[in-house]
Amino acid sequence: MSILPQWLDATYLLDALGGYLFVAICLIVFAECGLLVGFFLPGDSLLFVGGLAVARGSISEPLWLVAVVLTVCAFAGNASGYWIGRAVGPKLFNKRDSKLFKREYVDKTHEFFEKYGPRAIILARFVPIVRTFITAFAGVGKMDPKRYFTYSAIGGVLWAAGIVVLGFYLGQVEFVAKHIELILVLVVLLSVIPIVFEFVKARREKKAAAATAAETTQVIERIER
Repeated sequence: MSILPQWLDATYLLDALGGYLFVAICLIVFAECGLLVGFFLPGDSLLFVGGLAVARGSISEPLWLVAVVLTVCAFAGNASGYWIGRAVGPKLFNKRDSKLFKREYVDKTHEFFEKYGPRAIILARFVPIVRTFITAFAGVGKMDPKRYFTYSAIGGVLWAAGIVVLGFYLGQVEFVAKHIELILVLVVLLSVIPIVFEFVKARREKKAAAATAAETTQVIERIER
């Protein structure tokens, strides 16, 4: 019995798609990276299973080609999201809650972008939901296109190509092949590790800044006395 909802179970989706497997992954990656309606799609797990499918021969294209094409799809999705945000503007994020769209998604992404700045474009690749909305946020904020697309390209390679290659090599390990659902869950959990490091780093910097401010205040108070 699957531990994932069927409509989010990557292995189920890939089995159901048959010969259209590679095309479907490309479209899903593109949609999740740029089209706001794609925020619920299982991009991480699909990329991993895509690599696994190459190893098993379910996808006939060579690994390098699959990695390159999916990286391009991820980049193209980000580019679309950026221009959507730039064209539509703040109105895009003033929508009321609905069954698919919730204001908390926007608030979460806004906080993420404000906290990490340009590097958020890279880090967001590994965070579900955030990676969808942050592209439009960059467009709304009219982030410098050259700078944005540079960070987007780096993130696309690390995320899309990285996870596909990981799926290809780990998928050939017997334990992984027999426990694919568990591995897919782990892939999602591992994808947030960069964010954990950044969070810990930010907390340390905040504490250090607070300690410095406190010491400065004490020195000033002593001088005034």
